[in-house]
Amino acid sequence: DSWHAGTGATDNGGSCAVVMEALRILKASGLVPRRSIRAALWSGEEQGFLGSRDYVTRYLATRPEPTDPEQLALPVWARETTWPLQPLPGHSSHSAYFNTDYGAGRIRGLYAQENAAVVPIFAAWLAPFADLGADHVTMQTAGGTDHLSFDRVGVPGFQFVQDGMDYSRTHHSDVDTFDHLSREDMMQSAVIAAAVIWHAANRDELLPRKPLPTKPETAEKNSE
Repeated sequence: DSWHAGTGATDNGGSCAVVMEALRILKASGLVPRRSIRAALWSGEEQGFLGSRDYVTRYLATRPEPTDPEQLALPVWARETTWPLQPLPGHSSHSAYFNTDYGAGRIRGLYAQENAAVVPIFAAWLAPFADLGADHVTMQTAGGTDHLSFDRVGVPGFQFVQDGMDYSRTHHSDVDTFDHLSREDMMQSAVIAAAVIWHAANRDELLPRKPLPTKPETAEKNSE
């Protein structure tokens, strides 16, 4: 998200480099995963998760077009959610999506996105990295970035917990430049990301899922 004179180094060029390095590590190791591992460097996140939303719509799940002309006049990201959710063939085979988009600081753990079943799994995966400070798993939800496109259709989507560093200063500003990246932090993040990706790709089963999203029940208005 480069703004003005900034180059988008901490948001999110650094994390793109981390993902690419994580895949390089896995390839260089000679390991052969049971499942496909796919890297995605999305565009249009600030405009409504356009890249990740398009991927989800093409391969994972769709929603019906709204019939209200006012809704149709709005950009897709601004429309009210329509039902029912229609899973596509890829929905049942997609184990998980992991996102890194909270600055250039080192990874400290994972947000479980209120998916209690994955907490002990993530804790076991991260335990060997306690000495690197990356063993935190929280039930909290993370927002504002592309894992939500997956989570909203019932495919497990997670964001890494990251050090904020000076992200509050560089975020969407003209000082978001290369000199705010930390080589050591990015190296640590790439190692943690590679390990998490590897574990997810080699489980006997898919990662546990939350219930498939359904249309919320509308509360009946009290006529009295």
